[in-house]
Amino acid sequence: MTVFPPPSRGPPPLDGPAHRSHQKVRISLRLLLLAALCLASCSASRAPEGINDPFEGMNRRFHAFNAGLDQKVVKPATSGMGGSKAAPGEGRGIGGTMLQGVGNFGANISLPGKVVNHLLQGKPEPAIKNTFRFLVNTTLGFGGVLDPAGKDFALPEQGTDFGETLAVWGVPEGPYLELPLVGPTTTRDGLGKVVDIAIDPMRQWLNRDQYLIGMATRVASKVSQRAQYGDAVDSVLHDSADSYTQTRLIYLQHRRHKLGQEEEAIDPYAD
Repeated sequence: MTVFPPPSRGPPPLDGPAHRSHQKVRISLRLLLLAALCLASCSASRAPEGINDPFEGMNRRFHAFNAGLDQKVVKPATSGMGGSKAAPGEGRGIGGTMLQGVGNFGANISLPGKVVNHLLQGKPEPAIKNTFRFLVNTTLGFGGVLDPAGKDFALPEQGTDFGETLAVWGVPEGPYLELPLVGPTTTRDGLGKVVDIAIDPMRQWLNRDQYLIGMATRVASKVSQRAQYGDAVDSVLHDSADSYTQTRLIYLQHRRHKLGQEEEAIDPYAD
């Protein structure tokens, strides 16, 4: 008679969905803590006011790449969808309307990450508004393709990111950067983009394929903005005498204004 060994009563397998989800959370929290410690360590030496661009040579090469990519790929792909005078979803044809819907969907799935950042900043009110916006658009807006929260419930998106969270925590701006495909940023905001991906709650709720589809729709959302503000983008990237200094100036002034950092106007040609 064959005697079978008793079943093992050891610990449960470590490759189940629950374990993988908990592992992702732990990794995200470690990245968050590492980013905060690394940047907070240099918070005592804030960057000088004005433009801090020690990597200008490298930045200009990446800017030339981004401008060329826009000229040869992005701009032709969005032509005919309406310029800066067209309201979202109007005057763009079927393709533009579809692109707007994809952009809405991408913006909608980014809301949980914005809720997390508002809470990390100690701002419960915008976190609550973004939560309700997400729930309304996900249910009544067919997963976020439509925007009833903004049109019918007066719940516009409360934008934020982890770069802003770091600024609230007192982390300095750091040098200006322009990265391939990403575009203008700073060392603080660039690291913030990485952490935003790591702490995004959608990473825990969706499988890999679903999450990649969601990321693709966020890219499409940016393309939709390129179509909406095409005239303004063209005037900066392709019509100005020095598109790099103009891009740098606009980004830094807009970012600092958004963070509530009042300062004197920057002369892009001062150096």
